[in-house]
Amino acid sequence: MRIALVCDWLTNFGGAEQVMLALHELFPFAPIYTSVYNQDKMPSFRMAEMHTSFLQKIPGAQKYHQLFLELMPYAFESFDLSDYDVVFSNCHSCAKGVITKPETTHLCYCHTPTRYLWGDWQAYLADFPLPFWLKPLISSRLHKLRQWDFLAASRVDHFFANSRNVQERVKKYYRRESEVLYPPVRISDFKLSQNEGSYFLAVGRLIPYKRFDLVIRAFNQLKLPLWIAGEGPEYRKLKTLAKTNVKFCGRVNDTELAELYGNCRALIFPQEEDFGIVPLEAQACGRPVLAYGCGGALETVVEEKTGLFFQTQTPEAIVKVVQEFASRKWDSISIRHHAEQFDTEVFKEKVRGIIETNS
Repeated sequence: MRIALVCDWLTNFGGAEQVMLALHELFPFAPIYTSVYNQDKMPSFRMAEMHTSFLQKIPGAQKYHQLFLELMPYAFESFDLSDYDVVFSNCHSCAKGVITKPETTHLCYCHTPTRYLWGDWQAYLADFPLPFWLKPLISSRLHKLRQWDFLAASRVDHFFANSRNVQERVKKYYRRESEVLYPPVRISDFKLSQNEGSYFLAVGRLIPYKRFDLVIRAFNQLKLPLWIAGEGPEYRKLKTLAKTNVKFCGRVNDTELAELYGNCRALIFPQEEDFGIVPLEAQACGRPVLAYGCGGALETVVEEKTGLFFQTQTPEAIVKVVQEFASRKWDSISIRHHAEQFDTEVFKEKVRGIIETNS
């Protein structure tokens, strides 16, 4: 059986790239097709047979691929996948738009219907630094891409959504049914810790929708230690907002991140995510999660067993849930056991079954 793997781009390691790595490990001889590939940033794929689009040769495309979104449909439609029995696309943007032969089975693992085209497009446009007079033109171009994206979704034979949250979006925007398949988390990279640390932790890129500003405002009131791991364009703004009890750890490597998880009292997760791997990484270390009760967190955190939810994105709600957390006892072993359901090997075994069923 001849299998090809397709993904949007390979330029920085995140959740979608973690899925791609698991697929590559499962099918090491399957070629990978992607729009652009930065080998220096993605060393895990050095041994893969990599096929990139014409965008790879455009100066700056590897670093600023978002600027070439209008060319992405042409990039993926240009790939010749006629030699394959199964095409497995790993997609949150345009990768599902590849064209396959009628007898080829196209399976799509969908992280979300393209965010900047559907439910969140107004927020993306508002945050983009453009002159006000240019935004109506961009909006009209997004309309054209939205039409193509809907058409591209019709080319997929079977959709797999990374959460029930995304499953609902796939049905709403693409009018397609899908099967939930949770993404892989490398649980073995994180060790169980039963020592309650002295600080609370927040992890992620410092960008607006992650809502680190809410966490900082809450801890300014609580006066409890808060450590933030990550970097991004919001750093200066957040640094100015924070009082002395807030520590910015900057960018950390995998080993440092595991230590931060293991030594924290709890993870604070204030944003809405399609799925969200960070809460599971913290739970793999036996640490509870205090999460905004919306999106993927509802599927990865068990109320009162592995964490607590707050229902509004406000500093006051975070203050309240932190105070409630402090009055409870937590079973680190039980929290770790819950996270193990999402291990990479569980994901791989399910993908094997999917390929066998659909080949």
